Amino acid sequence: MRKVTIFTGQWADVPFEQLCPLIHSFGYDGLELACWGDHLDVFKAAADQSYCDEKKRFMEQHGLGLWAISNHLAGQLICDPNFDARSDLFAPAECAGDAEAKRRRAIESMKNAARAARNLGVKVVNGFTGSPVWHMFYSFPPVSEKMLDDGYRFFADTFHPILDVFAECGVKFALEVHPTEIAFDIHTARRALEALDHRPEFGFNFDPSHLLWQMIDPVKFIEEFPDRIYHCHIKDAALTLDGRSGILGSHLDFGKPGRGWDFRSPGHGQVNFEEIIRALNRIGYGGPLSIEWEDCGMDRQYGAKDACEFTRKIDFSPSNLQFDAAFDR
Repeated sequence: MRKVTIFTGQWADVPFEQLCPLIHSFGYDGLELACWGDHLDVFKAAADQSYCDEKKRFMEQHGLGLWAISNHLAGQLICDPNFDARSDLFAPAECAGDAEAKRRRAIESMKNAARAARNLGVKVVNGFTGSPVWHMFYSFPPVSEKMLDDGYRFFADTFHPILDVFAECGVKFALEVHPTEIAFDIHTARRALEALDHRPEFGFNFDPSHLLWQMIDPVKFIEEFPDRIYHCHIKDAALTLDGRSGILGSHLDFGKPGRGWDFRSPGHGQVNFEEIIRALNRIGYGGPLSIEWEDCGMDRQYGAKDACEFTRKIDFSPSNLQFDAAFDR
């Protein structure tokens, strides 16, 4: 059976030394460490093996393993235009207001994430890329094909040097396909791979929740990219369309009444996880099932424990025989 882990991004307010025993008490096999809060400093981890060894030792003392790290916040700054103050939150204070300073820092952070992963003995870094074209998703004012081509070329030119470091370190980068990223659905994921000449260091962190609310079948994504699913998030969502709401969210915060969709704790939304497990079995995915827990309507600790139990219940191995083989003589 696959390992059940939890992404610590939504727990970055809990100090690492408190988080490990707490997550172990919920029944998890390990952590997917976020590269913020005090959970993991990639600049330090890239240069200091003893820092990495101590992180793993402490996790092992609490019965937790490590199979992936995640550098989403820095990743968002790599290809975004960074034209407003929201992205200042994802970079050191001295970079605030300076789009290129934020980008340079983010690029070094992602390169160091690969080095940190190597030093930690893990093979996958999950994260975001940002996007120079996301703000053009609705074609008014009119968006030319050249604008989109230029955006994907910028993404490729920016990410090739980063992926060179991943290749040197023997580590894969797994983009979480997600609105605001260079790939947010099946078509844009294919275009991102084409822009990078299908280099093997680049693949996907499969997360069904971001596909469901766009009304994309998550299983179709797995079937489209069977050799590029490098990591898997277990995260749920629900469409709550009522004739007044829409899938663009209406500028309402998560959890607010009237939104057309929202995230839910695994098993409490509309994602068909059984079909996802069957699809993961078909492609031979044996990596962790990592819970990214987000549900504004549920207590976090209750939800994390419930999500772990749910995920263990839905996971199953593929059959190695035909069900009617017993009838053969």
